[in-house]
Amino acid sequence: MTDLTRAPETKATADVAEAYDALSRSFAAFKETNDDRLDEIERRMSADVLTEEKLARIERSMDDLMLKARRPQIGGESKAAPENREHKAAFDAYVRTGEAGGLKRLEMKALSAGSGPDGGYLVPNNAEREILRRMAAISPIRAIASVRPVSVNTFKKAYSTGGPATGWSAEAAARTTTNSQVLADLSFPTFELYAQPAATQTLLDDVTVDIEGWIADEVEVAFAEQEGAAFVNGDGVSRPKGFLASTTLANSAWTWGSLGYIATGVSGAFAASSPSDALVDLVYALKAGYRQNASFVMNRKTQSAVRKFKDSTGQYLWQPPAQAGGQATLMSFPVVEAEDMPDIGANTLAMAFGDFRRGYLIVDRMGVRILRDPYSPSPTCCSTPPSASAAGCRITTRSS
Repeated sequence: MTDLTRAPETKATADVAEAYDALSRSFAAFKETNDDRLDEIERRMSADVLTEEKLARIERSMDDLMLKARRPQIGGESKAAPENREHKAAFDAYVRTGEAGGLKRLEMKALSAGSGPDGGYLVPNNAEREILRRMAAISPIRAIASVRPVSVNTFKKAYSTGGPATGWSAEAAARTTTNSQVLADLSFPTFELYAQPAATQTLLDDVTVDIEGWIADEVEVAFAEQEGAAFVNGDGVSRPKGFLASTTLANSAWTWGSLGYIATGVSGAFAASSPSDALVDLVYALKAGYRQNASFVMNRKTQSAVRKFKDSTGQYLWQPPAQAGGQATLMSFPVVEAEDMPDIGANTLAMAFGDFRRGYLIVDRMGVRILRDPYSPSPTCCSTPPSASAAGCRITTRSS
């Protein structure tokens, strides 16, 4: 007897292994071609046009393979747990037909104040987990930062800016007075992120369509792109504050609450001679406790530039994933590709390095809601703030 339930997982594993093998072959070709380019520059002071074009084609191929490897593999939809089946059935009826009686009874039973005309209804737990799982797989910063679910609009925590007061003393000796510990009150408000996917009545009438899976498919990329932009460059006004929105100071003048930077020494570029020295300075600007779990964050154009850097022995600093499903590394640290990072330029912060799990917190208010809109005149999605003319469903989550 053949176990058909294992087929999606086996195919996904094979696809990842195939992408990894192709990436390894592409990187070998990249190193060979780039070495040829460097030899041509040494001999003739310029590289051959055909060599440059070949190198660019290989780089594009590597970018495509890395994107494919990061794309989440989706096996079949899992069945709802027994305790969630009632919610799933009521939710399915609401999305397909607009019948909200089942969801109203469930939310009254749970002492929830949600209502269709006002704030929408909570999606089943399985659907919420699936949306957040896919967002974590696609959203680059969410994948490396700390994520904390909360049930309130604003999360507050006290943070010590200098550590607890400490000192040495003999067992029976008097303790000398130490400096008081300085605490900072950090506040993390949650903001609403919404999407408005559209569905035809034909799709909703099709009983073979998994509504929860369709919703996750529709919103995963839209939510991840919006989150990615906010987590990097958000100004904190009606959206999360990005880490690049912090006050920046030269690393030698760093103070608590600011973002230290290392200059390359050349305006809008890396130095022509020993360009990787700036990367070494960047890595060792961090204390060991923050460096051991650190990651590089940059966009694909910056990654394309640092791929060509070598160390003093001629070894490339950038390396492809060491195993299927892994990450590329730079100087043995993981490389995270975030398209919202700035390009290399004068006075830009094109590359970030740090322990994001300790340095950046994402707060998720639990509860993804959906509001059905059957009155829209056309089945098109709306990118403007929600209104009565928006088609399809409004799906809302909150993060900071």
